[in-house]
Amino acid sequence: MDAELKGLRIDRSKKRGGGSRWATWWILIGVGVLLLAGAASLANGIVNRATEVEIVRVKAVSADDVRSGDVILNSTGYVVAAHTIELAAKVVGKVEWIGVDKGYHVTQGQALVRLEDDDYKAQVLQARGNLMNLQAQLDQLVHGSRPEEIAKAKADMENAKANEVDAKVTLDRTRPLVAQGVLTKQNLDDAQTKYDAAVAQTQSFQRTYELVKLGPRQEQIDAGRGLVEQAKGQLAYAQVMLDNTVIRAPVTGTVLERNVEKGEFVTTGFVGDKGAKGYVVSMADLNDLKVELDINQNDFAKLGPRQKGVVTTDAFPDRKYAGYIDEVSPEANRQKATVQVKVKIEHPDDYLRPEMNASVAFIADAPKKGEASKPVVVIPASAVHGDWVFVVSGGRAVKRPVKVGGALANGVRIEEGLAGGEDLIVNAPADLKDGDRVKAKA
Repeated sequence: MDAELKGLRIDRSKKRGGGSRWATWWILIGVGVLLLAGAASLANGIVNRATEVEIVRVKAVSADDVRSGDVILNSTGYVVAAHTIELAAKVVGKVEWIGVDKGYHVTQGQALVRLEDDDYKAQVLQARGNLMNLQAQLDQLVHGSRPEEIAKAKADMENAKANEVDAKVTLDRTRPLVAQGVLTKQNLDDAQTKYDAAVAQTQSFQRTYELVKLGPRQEQIDAGRGLVEQAKGQLAYAQVMLDNTVIRAPVTGTVLERNVEKGEFVTTGFVGDKGAKGYVVSMADLNDLKVELDINQNDFAKLGPRQKGVVTTDAFPDRKYAGYIDEVSPEANRQKATVQVKVKIEHPDDYLRPEMNASVAFIADAPKKGEASKPVVVIPASAVHGDWVFVVSGGRAVKRPVKVGGALANGVRIEEGLAGGEDLIVNAPADLKDGDRVKAKA
């Protein structure tokens, strides 16, 4: 055995030949080419890998086969008043009288609360007196001078002229006597001064007489009118403030809450927890009620505009009320993944109360009149993405715009965009994009 083992031993003292090195290099190059080809093939497969999707064939059915009246969705929520009013005061003051309590039915314009009004009455009287005073002054300006005033002004002017003539005679008599030395120069100066004063007085009374005859200027009359209008505005404002001490119902409805008591202070500004009250009562029209619902986004496509439904409450489950979608929130709730809708109750009664638990069973729409002979395209609601769907064309997902009609018991009606025979993708993956390669799930 030792001899056989020695025969199998490799003699490493012998040099390798050059041909073996070239063979090694060719082998390495071949392995590298194979690896690159495999990587390229793998990358191509990843890039062009088809997404597995659920595909259904669109069918156009007869309108006679479309079922109506079936429940397509059930949802729960709360009864709410369409418009709740927190009635506040426009003036500050203490509550003097309260005429309503919680649950009272009131009519539009009915007095609900009255505040103390002594201060506001005094302001009205003051404003009215100021207006009367200014109006009298304006009337005096408009009517001008009375005949008695004109006669008096004329008499004053004539008297001044007589004094002027008398002073002139005295001056003329004094001047030669002074020249003869009978009187002193002082007597002449006094006579001249008296005459000059009489002339000035005559001129003054002359102007007064002319002004009395002309009456007041137009500018004075306009200024008087402006003061009167200003006083009227002050009186109107004071009267409005007085009227606002009586708080009246703006609409016919029911008092939901009474927030004040007699003697409490009501303010129009900042409201503290234990301070003055900001509103006196809250009320609503209980003939205008809605059911507020949060619809899951996955179910939202089942509902159409003004979708009809049947409303029931937990308190009175045997009583049913017809309703329809009246309001849809313009944005969704990201945290809840819901969309808020409000269903208007068509004929509410006294059994319904705001904040009651309520359920709405949405029912399928009936076919439109005249559709009996026309085919109707109905697709699953899970295929609709707003106003478009995914169809399969050439092994790829293609976005197709559609016009969605009403919801039906077996899906959603499509008014435009699909004719039947298309391969439609339902429950599409969230990351599926227009143009992606797709294949049907096995």
